[in-house]
Amino acid sequence: MKEPDADANPPVDGGELIRFDNVTKRFGSNTVLDRLDFSVNSGKHVTLIGPSGSGKTTILRLLMTLTKPEEGTITVAGEQLFPAPEKQIREVRKKIGMVFQQFNLFPNMSVLRNITEAPVTVLGMSKDEAAERARDLLEMVGLADKCDARPMQLSGGQQQRVAIARALAMRPQVLLLDEVTSALDPELVAGVLDVLRDIARTTDITMLCVTHEMNFARDISDQVLMFDSGRVIESGSPEKIFSEPENDRTREFLSAVL
Repeated sequence: MKEPDADANPPVDGGELIRFDNVTKRFGSNTVLDRLDFSVNSGKHVTLIGPSGSGKTTILRLLMTLTKPEEGTITVAGEQLFPAPEKQIREVRKKIGMVFQQFNLFPNMSVLRNITEAPVTVLGMSKDEAAERARDLLEMVGLADKCDARPMQLSGGQQQRVAIARALAMRPQVLLLDEVTSALDPELVAGVLDVLRDIARTTDITMLCVTHEMNFARDISDQVLMFDSGRVIESGSPEKIFSEPENDRTREFLSAVL
């Protein structure tokens, strides 16, 4: 795998990159996040596990500014994301990339243009520079020969690898991964997870991952957070969480999914 070039958004070495302080998020009468406090340090790979509806994906959607909290503050790289003026939110948001369950590629654009569109229009990168970086990233995810293909000509696993390259093209400090293999046929899952393992191993990008792939979580994570009812109920290294969980709810959850 070829490593991507240095990030335009350099990480804050080892320091705190993401912080949630007393964050509450409700949907109607349902409290999805309940006065949540947690943080992620720069360069770390943190996986969120827990039952459906425990608030994991809501955390990623808050960081992507796809929804807003009712209470509390969210900070990224020392700058407030919420509450903040719209201009500041847009600037902080540039530090964050996300890969969704569904690939969300533009069907009428080539693979190369899917990757170059946002760097050119949002970051103001030249088309030549964006194309060069896109080709490097496609080589990194094993799709160097697919520049001119349309998304519908690719398998689901290939489309998800293009989506990963597209997120990295923005040179984010943080990469958010939301159940990125859940929409794939089982035989395509391994290829996508191998790409993400390589990114975790060969780059210093901070990763925040929601997944039910527990072996993958064990492989890539520096820290695993167990969520239940909108709160972190247990936190620790993969070895601790998967081998010696202390919380009864964590043990119940892992016995059901492992």
